[in-house]
Amino acid sequence: MKKILVVGSNGQLGNCIRKIAPDFETHYEFIFTDSQSLDITDEDQINDFFYDQKPDFCINASAYTAVDLAEKEKEKAFAVNTDGVGNLAKACADYKTVFIHVSTDYVFDGETNLDYSEDDFTNPIGVYGESKLKGEELALENNPKTIILRTSWLYSEFNKNFVKTMLNLFSQKDELGIVADQFGQPTNANDLAEAIMSIIENPNKTFGVFHFSNYPETTWFEFAKKIAEFSKSSVKLNALTTEQYPTPAKRPKRSTMCLDKIEKIYKIEPKHWENSLEDCVNILSN
Repeated sequence: MKKILVVGSNGQLGNCIRKIAPDFETHYEFIFTDSQSLDITDEDQINDFFYDQKPDFCINASAYTAVDLAEKEKEKAFAVNTDGVGNLAKACADYKTVFIHVSTDYVFDGETNLDYSEDDFTNPIGVYGESKLKGEELALENNPKTIILRTSWLYSEFNKNFVKTMLNLFSQKDELGIVADQFGQPTNANDLAEAIMSIIENPNKTFGVFHFSNYPETTWFEFAKKIAEFSKSSVKLNALTTEQYPTPAKRPKRSTMCLDKIEKIYKIEPKHWENSLEDCVNILSN
């Protein structure tokens, strides 16, 4: 039986993989770790762990994701998002483990009107994006059997995310201002978990960088409007510009990604973000 190591199992994606793991347990043994049981910034600990477990697949669902805080905690962000990724990729190479690493649309600067392809020029505009891009580079450099999945605007019924924050605010406020001039693709982490398992199950692996998200593009404002609609909230939403809502870290204005490659190579068809959002809001509302 093949072994799948899921690193960062307490995060959104880790929890979503844990949720569907029983569907795959006839063929795979899952090993779930968190930062307590496996510290990816500790190279020796990783090497010992791989020596003991020898996983066939390693899914890195762990990340430092506090985009604004990263501007102050640069060292911490790079320790997890860069060095930790490099450590995992090296160990994967030593044991011929397929490394599936999750990255972000924030590796792009957002200064284009076109959807980014996997080969487009990267130019992160904040510490978080920078640390994730360096992690991608180390992963590809250290292990030839690496698959990088860039995703965007991740949410789910687990942990902290935009959807849960909005639902919380809707219950407390009558009126909210939401940024309406940043474009991206919301992604339900449950869909990402399913895509990862499709890749693992595919016998003909193609390695390298892939984009995965729900589609099409939208803005935070339109996203919030749909959350309100699906949750039957009567909150009044006002459109703001990025200038009206300053944050410590700059965000890409338009970081929409082309999803053709993953569809063509792995036959993974993206879902419409509104359908995936409705599923999530229904789970959270019950």
